[in-house]
Formats: sequence, structure tokens, C-alpha cells
Amino acid sequence: MATMRMILLVAMRNLIQARRRTAFLGTALGLVTMLLVLLMSLSQGISDNIIKSATTLTTGHVNVAGFFKATPRDSAPLITEASALKKLVKENVPEVDYVVDRNRGWSRVISPTGALSSMLAGVDVTEEPKLLEVIQLAKQSDYKEGGDDVILGDAAKLTSPNSAIIFATQAERLQVDVGDKVTLRTQDFNGRANTIDVEIIAVARDIGLLSNFSVFVPKQVVLDLYQLKPDTSGAVQIYLKDIDQAPQVMSKLREVLESGGYTLMEYQPAPFFAKFETVSGEDWIGQKLDLTTWSDEVEFLTWILTALDTISFSLVGILIMIIAVGVMNTMWISVRKRTGEIGTLRAIGMSRSRVFLMFICEAFLLGFIASLIGALVGASIAISVTAAQVQIPVDAVRAILLSDTLVLAVTPRQLVGAVALLTSFTVVSAMWPSIRAARMQPVEAIGQAE
Repeated sequence: MATMRMILLVAMRNLIQARRRTAFLGTALGLVTMLLVLLMSLSQGISDNIIKSATTLTTGHVNVAGFFKATPRDSAPLITEASALKKLVKENVPEVDYVVDRNRGWSRVISPTGALSSMLAGVDVTEEPKLLEVIQLAKQSDYKEGGDDVILGDAAKLTSPNSAIIFATQAERLQVDVGDKVTLRTQDFNGRANTIDVEIIAVARDIGLLSNFSVFVPKQVVLDLYQLKPDTSGAVQIYLKDIDQAPQVMSKLREVLESGGYTLMEYQPAPFFAKFETVSGEDWIGQKLDLTTWSDEVEFLTWILTALDTISFSLVGILIMIIAVGVMNTMWISVRKRTGEIGTLRAIGMSRSRVFLMFICEAFLLGFIASLIGALVGASIAISVTAAQVQIPVDAVRAILLSDTLVLAVTPRQLVGAVALLTSFTVVSAMWPSIRAARMQPVEAIGQAE
């Protein structure tokens, strides 16, 4: 232990003595670490926005949905006896936080000045108190030109018959405000066109890309549009205490449902609307349940994370390789300048392994201290940017980042990972020069120094 402390002390003094070289490499390492932390926090922010957006608007952590076919060519995204399914889930899933069922639909939303297509989410807000906690209402100025910086409406009024909550982007396109009425027009599963008028009781802030295509209405509105029975629903959405347990819960629930006599579709990691063609081509009638996780339902959005992570790690990888070459060259220069010191240390009895360890400790201290400072600076910038709620002015960027403000989410795991990665690369880059230093013979080293 005493020997190790001495080696670390010598390594630190050598770094201080070569302060110019240390400052140059340390700054480069710190900047790369800072960039890595910022890119990872951006990726984490997008991931968090996807989860928040998806689990608020379209999906639970685990979903029990399915299709009902009255004829072999039908493919209605319905489940019957939803209350019995909810009861079965609650009794067999101890990891559950709460369970709800939502009606699903697709409608043309028509105002006097515009129209758009949107998914309908039929909800009962008395069963989903957390929904009202997540949805934040928009200021009138966010969706109406010349509007005031006031929030109109009340999301809790979604309990009223024929009411609706739309989002700011939709309100802007339809040119409507709280209190206005819009018409929902759709075709039921028998091909008949049905319409219903609903009143906008609140306009919510956008929650990423998905909020451009979602409208919340009471369950009865969807049932009336599609002429469905009361205990019919679109999906039983299961919200867990730990979202990471979703795959395990889904697997266990498949066994529970199969043993309960339900017929299940083969697992397909895709959103429900991507399965219509497959189901329509299958020769069966009746009810089949389909189990998915939240990530399956938003599988079409994961390309954003994949693209960002690919670009981020490619950029950081190039920078790390450049720094690795710099570290290696610097260590070579250090070894050449200190051949006399190395020879003297070897002459007075220092073993090759300790000479090697001394140079490795220099690289470790340089990499660790520089990357730690860079990670902390990056984390501070990320936290400050998120707290400042920097508005994103470009619609295309908002769609990609799934938020109208810049969100950088920092986690301890990111900081530890960034510091460990850059420190490891620094140490690995110093390995070969350190080995060459350890192999020097005392007489040759002293002779070269002279």
C-alpha cells in the first residue's frame, strides 16, 4: 500500500511538472467527455420524452389488446368483456401500479375552418388521475394568434358528455379555442359513416410528435361513434411500478391468459395499427388477444434514438481515437525525456513492473481527473439548459426531439460511464509506451540520457 501511494505521488508530481503538456491533453479529454455527456443526456431526454408521450397518449407499459373478427376478412381492434380482463390482470400482476382500459378509434376532426385526421383515445379520467397530472394545458397564445398568456379550460371536465381535449398544434391548425365545437367523423366496423359533435373543454401543450395525432374524449363518444356495447374496449393498459419490468410482466401475463382460456395472437413487436393487414388475411373468427409492451407500440419512433446514438458515438469515437494518438505520442515524449530518471530508478532497485505502473498511473490520473471535470461540466450545462426551458423554434426539430423545449436528461450512470470510458482509453493508449519504458536496461537508459 505504501509503495502504491509513493507511485501515485510520483505520477502526480510528474504531471504537475509537465504542466503545459498535461493541461493540453487534460483539456482535450475534458472537452470530449463533456461532449459525450451532453450527447448521452440528449439521447436520454428524447428517450424520456418518447416514454412520457407514448404512455400518456397511446399505450400502457404493457397492453392487453387484440382483434375481433365477425367474418374472416374483418379486423376490428377491439376486446370484449374488458372488465373481466382488468380484474384478471389486477389479481395476477403484483408489479402493477394501476390498470385502465381505453377505447381506440380513428376519426376526421372537422372545424368550420379546417380538418385533420387523428387517433381517438376514449378515457375515463376518474379512473386515470395520473393522466390529468401529466397533461399540461397550453396558454392561449401558444395556439391562437393574438391570444393572451392565460390558460383556458379545465381538463377535469372531460367527464362531461361529448367533450374533448385537443393539443396546441391541432388547435392552431383547426383555428379553434376552448368552448368551440368540432365534428368527429368516422366509419364504424360495418362501413357506415357516423358523426358526433364534441365541445373542446381544454387545449393541452404538445407532448412530442404523437400529440399531433391524438384527441382525448370520454369513452362513450367512441362507443357511440362505432356503435359498440358498453363493456367493449380497445385495450387494457397496465402501468407498472417499474417500467423496466414490462417484458417479464408481458411474458407472465401470456401464460396467465392462456391458462384462463383466452386465445392469443403470436407475439409481434409492432404497434396495433401495423397488424391490420396481417389479421385481415388470417382465416379465423372471434376474439384473439394481442400482448405488447410500450416499446412495441412506439417501435416506429425508435429510429430517432438509433440515428442519434449512431451519430453521437461515431463522432465521439473519432475524437477518442484522435486523443488516443495524442496520449500515446505524449507518453512517448515523456519516456524519451525521462530516460535518465528511468535508468536511475531501475539502478536503485525499482522493478520493471513498478516502472510500468508509474507511467500507467500517470495516464490514469490524467484521464480520470480530466474526464471527471469534463463530465461534471457537461452535467451542469445539461441541467442548466433543461431548467432554462429553451424553446425549440423549428417545427422539424421539435418533431425529432419530441418536445417543444430542449430537454437534456442526466443520470449518474451516464457520468460514471463517460468517466470510465475516457479513463480506460487513456490508460490503454499509454500501455505500449509504458511497456517500452519498463523494458529499458538501467545502463542503456542512463547512457542515452547522457
